Amino acid sequence: MNRRNMGRVALTALPFVLALAVDLILFATWRDRLPAQMASHFVGDGKVDDYASRGSYIAIVVVLLAGMGALWVLMAVAGKFTGPSSRKVVASGYAVAGGLGYLMAAVLFVNVDAAQDARGRAQDVSFPLWHLAAGVGVAALAFGLGLLLAALLPREEAPAARRPAGGGDRIELADGEIAGWARNAGAWWLPLIPLVLIGGGIVLLFTGYAIAAIPALVIGVLLAVFARPYVTVDRRGLTVSGVLPWPRIRIPLDRIETADSRKINPLAEYGGWGYRIQPGRTGVMIRSGEGIVADLSGGRQFAVTVEDSATAAALLNTLVDQRRTEK
Repeated sequence: MNRRNMGRVALTALPFVLALAVDLILFATWRDRLPAQMASHFVGDGKVDDYASRGSYIAIVVVLLAGMGALWVLMAVAGKFTGPSSRKVVASGYAVAGGLGYLMAAVLFVNVDAAQDARGRAQDVSFPLWHLAAGVGVAALAFGLGLLLAALLPREEAPAARRPAGGGDRIELADGEIAGWARNAGAWWLPLIPLVLIGGGIVLLFTGYAIAAIPALVIGVLLAVFARPYVTVDRRGLTVSGVLPWPRIRIPLDRIETADSRKINPLAEYGGWGYRIQPGRTGVMIRSGEGIVADLSGGRQFAVTVEDSATAAALLNTLVDQRRTEK
C-alpha cells in the first residue's frame, strides 16, 4: 500500500474509530449504573420491545462500527472513485459513523440508573424520538467535517475516457428513409424494489406506523416511475422516459455534437446509480456496462447505460449529421 492510500485509509477509518472509542468510554463510565439487561430495541413510539446484556451491547457496538468502518475503507481505496465522488465517499463514512455512534450512545443514556425487575431487565425506559432527529443532525455535521478533511487528500483524477475502436460510427440511411431505435434500459429485478417498498408502506400504514409508511410509499412510487426506463433514439433526439409520460429526459439533436458507445462504471464515474449530476456531465445510470455517451454543445456530456448502445450511438450520429445538412 502506497503512502497516498495509507492516508486515505487513515482518514476514512478515523470517524469509526472515534465513534467506537466514545461509545466504549461512555459504557465504562456508566457501567455500574446500567441494568444487567439493558433496553436495546424500541418500537415506533419509543417503547421497549427487547433487551440485551451489557456484554451483548459491547459486541454489537464493536461489530457494527468496526464492520462499517472496514466496508468504508474498502470502498474508499478499492472503489476507484474520482473527483468529488472520492471525497463524498469519505464524507459519507463520517456521516454513518457519527449517526450510529450517537444512537448507540443514546441507548446507553436512556438506560442509565433505570430500575430493574427480578430478571435484571430495565424498567420504565423509553427512547424519545427526538434522539433520531439528533442522530440525523450529528450525521449531517459529521458529513460536512468529512468533506473538509477529505479536501486535504490528493485529488483522484478520473482516467481519460478511452473511445473504443470504430467510435463515431454511422448507419447508412437512404434519402427520405426514417429510422428509430428503442430499448428498455433496466434489469428484470428492478421493479421488485419499488414493489417491496410500496407493499411495506401499505403494511406499515395499516399497522399504525404512518411516520415510516409515508416515506416508504413516496420513495416506492418514485422508484417505480423509473424502474424500467425506456431509451429512444429518433429525429427528436435522445430520450429517456419511465412508466409515465413525465418525468422524462430529452436531449434534442441540436444539442448533440457526437455520440459514442463505451463501458461505464456508475460508481467510479458518476458516484452511484439513478439520475446522476456531476461536474460537466449528467446521466441515467441503471447498471454497470455499456452505454450511450453523447457529447453536447457547451462541453457537457449526457450518458445512459443500455444494451445495444453501439447501434443507438451510430444512429444518433447519423441523425445529427442529417440535421446539420438540413440547416
